[in-house]
Amino acid sequence: MRKVAVVGSGFIGRAWAIVFARAGFAVALWDPAPGAVAAALGFIAARLPELREAGLLADPPDVVLARITPAASLREALAGAEYVQENGPERVAEKAALFAEMDRIAAPETILASSTSGIPASQFTGNLAGRGRCLVAHPVNPPYLVPVVELCPAPWTEPTVVARARALMVAAGQVPAEVKKEVAGFVLNRLQVALVAEAFRLVRDGVVSQEDLDATVKHGLGLRWSFMGPFETIDLNAPQGLADYIARYGGLYAEVEREITPCELTPVLVAEMDAERRAALPLAEHPARQAWRDRRLMALAAHKAKQANS
Repeated sequence: MRKVAVVGSGFIGRAWAIVFARAGFAVALWDPAPGAVAAALGFIAARLPELREAGLLADPPDVVLARITPAASLREALAGAEYVQENGPERVAEKAALFAEMDRIAAPETILASSTSGIPASQFTGNLAGRGRCLVAHPVNPPYLVPVVELCPAPWTEPTVVARARALMVAAGQVPAEVKKEVAGFVLNRLQVALVAEAFRLVRDGVVSQEDLDATVKHGLGLRWSFMGPFETIDLNAPQGLADYIARYGGLYAEVEREITPCELTPVLVAEMDAERRAALPLAEHPARQAWRDRRLMALAAHKAKQANS
């Protein structure tokens, strides 16, 4: 059985453990915080039956759970692992220290990947002897329900490492997307920032309410974007394809882009937006709504799995 190590067992780490164990990998799960791995295993044990019921788990839950082994130390976790998925705090100094330790311990052929949401790999791997085997593998939360993984190499990451990481992600049932040069936020977050920033602007300026803006995305753009990307969307929205679409709507794009200015997320604006969200969803109901989100994602993932070219 192929072995991977998951370092850090918080929200993302425990989700990665599900991804790899579900795909048949042996998973060593390690976290420096006392009790963290036990809590993660409890979460995983509760979630696996739901995935099985949704048709997203080929093997019985107890079989999948048995593939995940708590590791008593970082050295034990990395022993024999072909790939490591790091899920530590989003702080450069801490990642640099952890990667230095992993680079010292892991076998030379072991790939070292980080789940960081926005820190380029060059910021915490540059001084490592094995920096050529390091990269970012940025997931979407939770990765066992949203399969895309951004593979973001540093300038010195070896191409063979990227290729191996891509092949491993495919074997794990994920959908890898390579980011060919380092940019802040990678690709997915930059797209999300563009949409969320415009959402803040439109609500701030009184153009639309939060409720109606969310409705516009989830009952409009989101329906198409759940199975097509923006380029395919516009290509199919004009009789002669992408160039025809721009010929028809390029003027509108230019007009809107001229109106778009940076939206400063001031404390006052954030407080106003948050107050409206809390009126719609009190924090006491937040965990239940997160569980509802995951069930909806399970249903969507199960549907897409049955479709061709999904």
